[in-house]
Amino acid sequence: MTKREHPSGAPWRNFYGRRHGKTLRDSQKEYLDTDLARLSPGPVDWDVNPERHLLDLRGLFGGKPVWLEIGFGGGEHLVHQAAGNPDVGLIGCEPFINGVAMLLGKIRAAGVSNLAVHPGDVRDLFDVLPDGSVGKAFLLYPDPWPKARHHRRRFVTPEYLEPLARVMATGAELRVATDIPDYVRQTLEQVPGHGFEWLAERPDDWRRSWNDWYSTRYEQKALREGRVPHYLTFRRV
Repeated sequence: MTKREHPSGAPWRNFYGRRHGKTLRDSQKEYLDTDLARLSPGPVDWDVNPERHLLDLRGLFGGKPVWLEIGFGGGEHLVHQAAGNPDVGLIGCEPFINGVAMLLGKIRAAGVSNLAVHPGDVRDLFDVLPDGSVGKAFLLYPDPWPKARHHRRRFVTPEYLEPLARVMATGAELRVATDIPDYVRQTLEQVPGHGFEWLAERPDDWRRSWNDWYSTRYEQKALREGRVPHYLTFRRV
């Protein structure tokens, strides 16, 4: 086994974010035990699916268009989009298990049935998504990794953008929201070089939120602390 190999045959990937936080409430543990397996899009992990078969999205969502939220936090925006777009199938990806538990509670409360949940690294999900299968993707308030030496850990780097571009359909929309000016800089430097065009024509296009926007708890915290949100819209070309 070489230094960059995993015993399962998977590519070796460093993961830098948190996977666990505060102790889960009993109700949240019950959500995870009862609902998570049912809402999984399929065997994404290498140890479960060593041959890496592509996900059967038609079987999962009945042929509906597929949207993807990368790092859904507490899940409020994801559930909002699912409730407002019943003719779309949404996949939410989040490695932080406390956020996954929060989402599962929101799914129960809202009664939405067009959601799938991957509680892990989005790169593993990219491995099993068919080419051109995603019609819209959301990257909302991603981890800013503010120190310069950590900027390579940000999502807006080739390691993430190349597979994202592969799984997105031509004409698909990518939305990025952040309150960190340097993240805006890196996004505008990197994303257009990986098969996307920025759709802004005037300042209001990045200063105003989307018509179907749901302000998340992360955004509300940013606003309370005086940070300015930026809303960047790209199209896969």
